[in-house]
Amino acid sequence: AMTGGQTMDGPLDPAIISRQVAAEGVGRVVVVTDEPDKYPPGTAFAPGVTIHHRDDLDQVQRDLATWPGVSALIYDQTCAAEKRRRRKRGTFPDPAKRVFINEAVCEGCGDCGVVSNCVAIAPQETELGRKRAIDQNMCNKDFTCLKGFCPSFVTVHDGVLAKGSETRSPGASATPFPVLPDPALPATDKAYNICVTGIGGTGVVTISALLGMAAHVDDKAVTVLDVAGLAQKNGAVFAHVRIADDPDALNAVRIAAGGADLLLGNDMVTSGGFETLGKLDADRARAVVNARQTMTAEFTNLPDLDFPDDKLRAAISDATGGRADFIDVTHLARRLMGDTIAANMMLLGYAFQKGAVPISADAIERAIELNGVAVDFNKQAFTWGRRAAHDLAAVEKLAGPQDKPAAAFDLDAFIARRVADLTAYQNAAYAARYSALVDKVRHTEAALGTGGTDLTEAAARSFFKLMAYKDEYEVARLYSAPEFRRSLRQTFQSHKKLTVHLAPPLGSPKDARTGHLQKREFGPWMFQAFRLLAPLKGLRGTAFDLFGRTEERRMERALINDYEATIDRLLAGLAANNLPLACEIAALPQSMRGFGHVKMANVEKAKARQVELLAAFKDPSKAVLAAE
Repeated sequence: AMTGGQTMDGPLDPAIISRQVAAEGVGRVVVVTDEPDKYPPGTAFAPGVTIHHRDDLDQVQRDLATWPGVSALIYDQTCAAEKRRRRKRGTFPDPAKRVFINEAVCEGCGDCGVVSNCVAIAPQETELGRKRAIDQNMCNKDFTCLKGFCPSFVTVHDGVLAKGSETRSPGASATPFPVLPDPALPATDKAYNICVTGIGGTGVVTISALLGMAAHVDDKAVTVLDVAGLAQKNGAVFAHVRIADDPDALNAVRIAAGGADLLLGNDMVTSGGFETLGKLDADRARAVVNARQTMTAEFTNLPDLDFPDDKLRAAISDATGGRADFIDVTHLARRLMGDTIAANMMLLGYAFQKGAVPISADAIERAIELNGVAVDFNKQAFTWGRRAAHDLAAVEKLAGPQDKPAAAFDLDAFIARRVADLTAYQNAAYAARYSALVDKVRHTEAALGTGGTDLTEAAARSFFKLMAYKDEYEVARLYSAPEFRRSLRQTFQSHKKLTVHLAPPLGSPKDARTGHLQKREFGPWMFQAFRLLAPLKGLRGTAFDLFGRTEERRMERALINDYEATIDRLLAGLAANNLPLACEIAALPQSMRGFGHVKMANVEKAKARQVELLAAFKDPSKAVLAAE
């Protein structure tokens, strides 16, 4: 894994490796792979070698840890980056299925990221908090995320991604700039240095190669140095492109510290990193950066990780003396071109039109032609980037707003929507219980005279989360709702079959080691079952509720009662000086995310934290300890 798929001299496969390590005295050799069946009987492994599926990796490692002698584990799986390359060439199987997350069902717990460590799982900000979505352009179809203990995962079989007219803005086909003015190009009588940054698998190296070829077309001297590091999706990628009239001016291929004239930043995090900033001089450099917020791999383990947008912008602006343009070309690419892969080429067009690229437009377009890949598409992306630089307001108007434009928070509207949701969840009486608690908190907080509503908002969010726990009836209702099919159509133009991955509490097998329920894939018939189950929500909490007898459901009902008691306790002792602590206590249920064992663990953490905070609420002298 993470080899980049480089060719090597001579034959080398797992069987040869096993024989080699066995010959060197290793006592036990095991092979772990995602395709155990690919080894036919008679494969020349060393004597005693056993083959295991990658799902058993943890248990295999535990077994080897107790092995008294030296052991070797050979992990055999094609590098994800190499898979993408081969699939583009048609030389590697491309499964005709994709993963889709039902946003309404998702709890945002992040377990899918924990089990898969996949950076294609992107944050999806919603009114009810951060959830998850699959970035279809980044997904390498590993499908490990399906093992996350969550019923929101759907596999779309023979699905056709919505591209072109399905995702493009209605005005994208118009040509508002029939003739673009030619910018004044930078001088290249001495070396002009372009630092291209981005993340693996998004075409950064392609951009540097196009710049190199375009410079040749313009009869200029050029050097290109790509620094890709590990072939890891979302790994930092740097390219040093140096252009000059005279080859003698290019005495080194690497851009020296403070030597960059242009930062072409295809990723905010990489562009704002120490290595990149060290190439910039505030008196010399300028930057054109994609403002799209792409989470780092750390997000897979920290589900609430915040993106440091302001800090990155400030760092880049300071390093360039304020000569930095930030533009969300990913959004523009999706809306104007129908595919976010056009973002990097669009950014190049933007930088060119701003007069920051010392190569002619004809040379760049000729380089695109010589590359021979999606020629018309890339030319259009380059032109749209130029148009954005010429008149960004006009281009943004054509593209339309972001998917979910930020709006000022309206507490009354939020509460009203939650009342409607709980009415649909159960009934009006159930929703009235919610309203009663929120109104009580609001009146008590208003009596303090602080003018704030932080406690009311915390209670409104938390109590809704507790009351709208996603049991079998609710999951069925959310899958049967028209919003699910609508969101599916926004991602897929068409599909032949949908399957859903569930671990029903009644009848699901358990993992022998952990005792956790194991998920299974259910066919299209399950969606019909959802439609039959959803109307039975009236059984929830009654003697006829078979699902309500599980430990998890009993816990969820108890949490509702406990929260009401906790709020009463907080309101009885509420004062202006302990209001922040009360807000933190009231917000704790928002961390009780997930399903099954994942939720149980999060509930235990939240309860432990609540004990500390309530002690501090009762005795302010313990507040410092609680904060720690």
